[in-house]
Amino acid sequence: MKQLPPDTVRLLSSSQVITSVVNVVKELVENSLDAGALNIDVKLENFGLDRIEVRDNGHGIKAVDAPVVAIRHFTSKICSHEDLEHLETYGFRGEALGSICAVAEVAVTTKTEADDVSIQYSLDSTGTIVSQKPSHLDQGTTVSVTKLFRNLPVRRQFYSSTKKCKEELKKVQELLMAYALIKPELRLLLVHNKVVIWQKAKAADDRSALVATLGSGIVPNLLPCHQRQEQPKIIIDGFFPKPGVDCSSTSSSTPEKTFIFINNRPVHHKEVMKLLRQHYSAQYPEDSARHRYPIIVIKITVSPSAVDVNLTPDKTQVLLHNKEAVLTAVEALLVSLYGFRPGSDLPPEQQLNHETLPPPPLQTDASQLKNKRSDVRDDNVLTEAETHADSAQSSDVSLERQASNTSSSSSTADDWIDDGIATKTSSVSKSPERRGHADVSAAETRKHQISAEDWSRGTALVDSVSGEPLQPIVILQPSTPSPSNSDEAKIQRSPGKKMLNAITEKPAALTAYDMIRNRTTRSPLSPVALFEKDTRAEVLREKPAASLQDISIAVQEKWNILGEGDRKKYEEKARKSLQHYNQKTTAEGLREPDEKAPRTKLQGQKRKPPLSNQQLMDQLFARPQKKPKAPVSRPSWPVPCSVPALRLQLQRLSSQSSGAPRGLHLVNQLASQSTWVILCGQRLMLLNPFRVEETLLFKRLLENNILPSVSLQNPVQLTDGSLGGAEYVQTLCNMEKQNPDLTGGVLFSDPRLVANGFKIKLTAAERHLEVTEMADCVPFLGVEDLREILTAVHHRKASTVRECRPLKVTNYLQAEAVRLARQLPITLPREDVEQIIRRMEQQLGESSHICIHGRPFFQHLADVPSTDGEAQAQFRPLGL
Repeated sequence: MKQLPPDTVRLLSSSQVITSVVNVVKELVENSLDAGALNIDVKLENFGLDRIEVRDNGHGIKAVDAPVVAIRHFTSKICSHEDLEHLETYGFRGEALGSICAVAEVAVTTKTEADDVSIQYSLDSTGTIVSQKPSHLDQGTTVSVTKLFRNLPVRRQFYSSTKKCKEELKKVQELLMAYALIKPELRLLLVHNKVVIWQKAKAADDRSALVATLGSGIVPNLLPCHQRQEQPKIIIDGFFPKPGVDCSSTSSSTPEKTFIFINNRPVHHKEVMKLLRQHYSAQYPEDSARHRYPIIVIKITVSPSAVDVNLTPDKTQVLLHNKEAVLTAVEALLVSLYGFRPGSDLPPEQQLNHETLPPPPLQTDASQLKNKRSDVRDDNVLTEAETHADSAQSSDVSLERQASNTSSSSSTADDWIDDGIATKTSSVSKSPERRGHADVSAAETRKHQISAEDWSRGTALVDSVSGEPLQPIVILQPSTPSPSNSDEAKIQRSPGKKMLNAITEKPAALTAYDMIRNRTTRSPLSPVALFEKDTRAEVLREKPAASLQDISIAVQEKWNILGEGDRKKYEEKARKSLQHYNQKTTAEGLREPDEKAPRTKLQGQKRKPPLSNQQLMDQLFARPQKKPKAPVSRPSWPVPCSVPALRLQLQRLSSQSSGAPRGLHLVNQLASQSTWVILCGQRLMLLNPFRVEETLLFKRLLENNILPSVSLQNPVQLTDGSLGGAEYVQTLCNMEKQNPDLTGGVLFSDPRLVANGFKIKLTAAERHLEVTEMADCVPFLGVEDLREILTAVHHRKASTVRECRPLKVTNYLQAEAVRLARQLPITLPREDVEQIIRRMEQQLGESSHICIHGRPFFQHLADVPSTDGEAQAQFRPLGL
């Protein structure tokens, strides 16, 4: 036999502690919590295989402890094994950081309150510091783990499939949700590939944390509960589903929303999970609830000496010294909330009647209160007055219980527990009078039982007044219709005019507004565009940090090497897309509906009720047909109107302005539409003022809008390589700057940079450029967009802000213009429309009459005739 080398021993033991990405995140997050952190950011790249970064604002690591921070079995949590008896931290073994160093590359950046600057330490596989340098980070600790499982290729190959990686990312999110519930004051952030996956802000209490974590739709169906026991000391807190609520809103098909905490530590406990599922599903008769997991947050607090956490490497399995007492306390709370769940070993008589049940070792106030109420009840059948009196008595006693300092309470569980559940959970009194009274009540209960024979005969339910069996409900028919309504009755009973429970609508005719409506129809895509749409996601998965230009180049290369068969598939898809587009753009509304065409059969046909009830329901609820009213004559008077007179008036206007009428003149607004008819020369046109307003807003935003910028935690260094060459760096240095500050640094104040959300600083010490602030309102804004600005200045000699807008900023401002235009009222007054036209003529001129979506402002409607012959030829088909 040979002794294994130290490196091999370290790798073998570390691979048992660090088995997955979620293990790394769990160990680092627990270290942050032990350091008193209130803000924790978890950032992953490539599902954590390439990079895991956990940043907190805790106390930090002292400089004297830095050399041994990752050495195995060095810890500040405990000093000896006796300290495990009163353990109050998550970590205690001193193995986590050292084990991570053995399977990945680790860098630790930390700063305490007493330190002037933060220090970044680079560690090797043994946890020894190999280099250190100052950093700009604030107080706290940042641990960066790169190249996870670099020396374990089989384990890294396990995450080769996308499904496994997504499952691991989901587990990380569930882990952070657990800590968010147990620490309401904690702020958490989960980022994957620079995209925020989940976040939770600071909360004031447990309920607010529950709303922020699980959502506002689930919390109203949960009930806060609390129970306390002294010997042994057991405290149970949490949120449980309200009794009787629909199981679909308080449960899920997976156990991810069932949170079990023991001493504020998220654990997996099979016995507690089994009790929760059994008592929750027992209140629902259907079998579907038995296979679901309730949405529960249960916090069990016991003495630290009664828990053994050092059972598994991930510390999710624990051993309880008083396990039976804990399970009994949990079951007692569930019984007081959901009622007693009879075991399978009880006789059938006891399962039906619940006569004598063994008393639970621990009872809550709810169960004790129900015992008092069940003792004073003689029968199982109560009158309405007795029920109201009993509910009033229970509410008074409940208020007294809440006012006193008792050892157990279940919040508002009394409001959700009925008398039947209280009878199930009531314990047997020790006095002989109570025991005799229980026997009498049990005998009377047997007397009132319903037998199967009585139920089948229909004599099980008897009227208390007459003593006869209860009869089913009978629908009463109305009296015979009078002779005056006989015609209407015949019409209703006639088979030719059958009443239909449907609403029929006439097809709407095509109006002039439909031609310029704001609803867009997507243009057909070409084969290359369809291929790019399918391939873009694949390219992003391969290269998450690729720019838009790199993605377009990669897609074009894949299209060039695409086979002939695949190209024909995309060409066929493009042909079908073109046919669909042509069908949408045709004027289907101008076609008359075919009355002879048979009606299409409805897909989901309703189930017809029995004929006898249907005829009776038609008589009860059918509406009488209204007689058609005689048309009311409306006053009218002739108005002198002549098309030649209109033509002469137009000629007079044209002669006064030495030619055809210039400018735009509003005529009137279309009824129930936001479109206006205008006169432009001798042409009548339709104007959509909202398109004009969008274009004017977009032009103003391009020229004057300044994007708000926020400070970057890590300033971005600008070099010749990142900007595309030394000429771009020189162009940037030639832009307008402010006066130097006290440190000698110079900020760029050029409006072409500031308006696009970039704040760049030239440091005095090292004479290098860095981006200190950047706009966060534009998604994925980065150095590539700064390169677009410098390209416009260097090559196109752009001197205005409008000429230097990057493509991302232009698209963002275009969306903002559309949003602002949609906030306008639907119907604009005449003065506002005239003002919009004046602004259009002043700012846009006569050349550009197209909106930002590529659609024209005006739609030609008709031409005003210039001669009598044209007028007669135009109006002859209308009979004018």
